[in-house]
Amino acid sequence: MNLRRLFTSGCICARGGPLGATVLGAALALTPASGAWAQREGVDVGQSSRMAALVPATEVEKAANQQYHELLQQAAAKHALAAPGDPQLERLRAISQRLIAQSGTWNPRAASWRWEVNLIRSDSINAFCMPGGKIAVFTGILGKLQLTDDEVAMVVGHEMAHALREHARERIAKNAATNMGANILVQILGLGQVGQTLTGYGAQLLTLRFSRSDESEADLVGMDIAARAGYDPHAAITLWQKMAQAGKGAPPEWISTHPSGASRIADLHKNLPRVLPLYERSVARR
Repeated sequence: MNLRRLFTSGCICARGGPLGATVLGAALALTPASGAWAQREGVDVGQSSRMAALVPATEVEKAANQQYHELLQQAAAKHALAAPGDPQLERLRAISQRLIAQSGTWNPRAASWRWEVNLIRSDSINAFCMPGGKIAVFTGILGKLQLTDDEVAMVVGHEMAHALREHARERIAKNAATNMGANILVQILGLGQVGQTLTGYGAQLLTLRFSRSDESEADLVGMDIAARAGYDPHAAITLWQKMAQAGKGAPPEWISTHPSGASRIADLHKNLPRVLPLYERSVARR
């Protein structure tokens, strides 16, 4: 099963003439920025894109929930879905729960999400978190890379960051704006069927690709979340060193669409001073 393609990404630029630009600009002026809350500590990645607000979050999350459970059914049919009590699953859920407890820092709406964490038996080095908090991790990424708990937290935190920063919702909105032009104004202002946007573009959840800037942002936000949960942020460095080693030759799917090389590790190193106090404070409380 090729699940990583659910939320990998490529940068999509809006097109259109003056009318399209005017209409989109007017729509954005009427739409509050999504996730516009201040970060007083930790990493600073700016506000979430205003584009995400053009597509209803509830519709995106509904579609994600449906697709997630279809994938779980497929895994179960192949006896690849870890059952409750499985030691690896219990470890994954314990780590994830600590991260989920910190999710409100990056998206207040996450408190109302029905989070789910599942483990799929596969040699694939892969993981994802769909909108609304639907997490799945493949056993390949745990076993082949021999991840420590801190490194698992960095993987899950990275994927959670995509959902918390609503990268998929933003991608859908940009695709819709590019292809619909002035018609998007009708939907945004409630003069048409808002859900039609997702009806037309929701299927792209299976092939949606994030931009490199989204992936870089997820690196930093994921490290921030993990540090707040009491996981050593230095593990973000060792994780990507292991990924680089695993990526020699044909890279694993989980890293094939991510920024790679020394630049991402350098960026994580640069931001360590921002998150170490969060980690140290969390450890002191335990």
